[in-house]
Amino acid sequence: MRILIRGGRLVDPANRVDSRLNLLLEDGKVAAVTEAEPPADQIIEAAGKIVCPGFVDIHMHEDPVDGGSLYREEEKAVFNCMLRMGVTTAVAGNCGENKYHPADYLDLVDREGAAVNVAMLAGHEFFRHRAGCLDKYAPATRRQKEQMAAEIAESLDRGCVGVSYGIRYVPGLDMDELTVTAQGCRKSGKPIAAHIRSDAEEVYAAAREFLDAGLALGVPVELSHIGSMAGFGQMERFLALVDGYRYRLPGIGCDCYPYAAFSTGIGSTTYDPGWLERYQCDYSVVELAEGPFKGQRCTKEIFERERREHPEAMTVCYVMQQAEVDRAYRHPGVMLGSDGTLSRGQGHPRAAGAFPRFLAEYVRPGKISLSEAIARMSTLAARQMGLANKGCLSVGADGDVVIFDLEKVRDRATFAQPLLPPEGIDWVLVGGVPAARDGKILNGRAGRSVRRY
Repeated sequence: MRILIRGGRLVDPANRVDSRLNLLLEDGKVAAVTEAEPPADQIIEAAGKIVCPGFVDIHMHEDPVDGGSLYREEEKAVFNCMLRMGVTTAVAGNCGENKYHPADYLDLVDREGAAVNVAMLAGHEFFRHRAGCLDKYAPATRRQKEQMAAEIAESLDRGCVGVSYGIRYVPGLDMDELTVTAQGCRKSGKPIAAHIRSDAEEVYAAAREFLDAGLALGVPVELSHIGSMAGFGQMERFLALVDGYRYRLPGIGCDCYPYAAFSTGIGSTTYDPGWLERYQCDYSVVELAEGPFKGQRCTKEIFERERREHPEAMTVCYVMQQAEVDRAYRHPGVMLGSDGTLSRGQGHPRAAGAFPRFLAEYVRPGKISLSEAIARMSTLAARQMGLANKGCLSVGADGDVVIFDLEKVRDRATFAQPLLPPEGIDWVLVGGVPAARDGKILNGRAGRSVRRY
C-alpha cells in the first residue's frame, strides 16, 4: 500500500526540515520525502496543513485488560483518546504502575492491535506487589528486592523500554531498593522514570534523590510531570538544580502537561496528612471526577468520607500555577507528556486534549516555534526512550504521521467533559495506516508493540 501525502508543510525536527514537501509511505514505512509526486494507491491532500511525525506521549497510563483483552470502549478507552489527538506512540506503565504484566501487555497488543503503538515501562510497584511487599510504607526485604530485580530484568529483556517508579506512592522505597531493582537497565542503557518522592518545597530533595540514583546506575533519568511537582513557585530553582546534574548525567529528561491542575486517586499518598500545609490550601481545591460527588469541590467531610470509602476515586486538584507551567516550557529540555489516565471514562482532560492544547496555547500565539513544539511532542521523547524509528520522517522510519491545521487546532476536552475530541487534527496515520480522521477513528487496531532490546 502506497500513500502519498501531498502539498503539506512538512516539519521534521529530527532532520531539521521545514518545507513544502510530499511524503510517500509504503508498507508501513517512510519511502520518500520529495518534491516529486510518485504514483500511489491513495493520495491525501495536505495543502495548507502541517505534516509531521506522529506524536510520542512519553508519559501516560495504559488501558486495563478486560476479560483477557484490551479495554476498547470507543469513547472511553484512553488509547482511543490518544489517537484522536495525534498521538501515534504511547509510553505507558508510568509512575511504577502497570495494569497487567508489562511484557505480557506488549504481547497482547501484538495479538490484538491497539489504537496506537504501545511502549511499556516496567512498573516497580507492580513487581513490588508480586514479591509480596504490599505495605507501601514498609521497606522491602532483601529477598523481595532480589525477586523484583529478577522479574523487572526479564521484562526488560522482553522489550520493555525502561523502569518506572512512583516514589510518592511507595514511601517505603529507599535508595537501595531503587538501585537494586533498576540493575537491569545498566546493560542496555535504558532509562528510569519517576514520580519523585515529593513536591512543592520538598521537591528539591526529592529530585536529588532520584538524580543521584541515575548517577549511581549510570543510566538516563526521566523526571515525570514536573508541572505537578515544582509548579507551586519552585520551577526556576528546580530546573537549575536539574541543569546542574546534566554535566555529570547525560540523558536527563523532563516532561510536563499544559494544565494547572493535577489528578490522582483520593486515597493516594499525595493526600496523606500534611498535604493542606504543603500546598497552602483548603479542601475546596479538590474536585471529585467520579462517583456520587462527581463535579463537586470537596468539603472536609466529603473528602474524609470519600478517602475512607472510595479511595480509588479520581480527583482533580487545582493548586498548580499556570505561570510555573509556562516557565517549564521555556526550558529547552522539557517535553510534552500528557499523564493521561482514565477511570471508566472519567478523569482529567489531558488524556484527550494535551497535545492540541499545546499547539493552540503555545505555538499559535508564538510562545514556542512550531518546529520546537513538534520536537517536544515527538522527537525528544523518541530519543529519550531509545525509539530509533519514531519521532522522525527519515526514509525507513515507521510511517507514523499526523496532519493538522495550525490555525484551527484546539482541545475541546474540559474537566466537566474530559473525553471530547479535539478540532483541527485532520489525519493520523499509524504504521502507514489511516487510523483517525477529523476526530473519528477509522482503524482502532493499527498500533503494535514498540520494544527495545
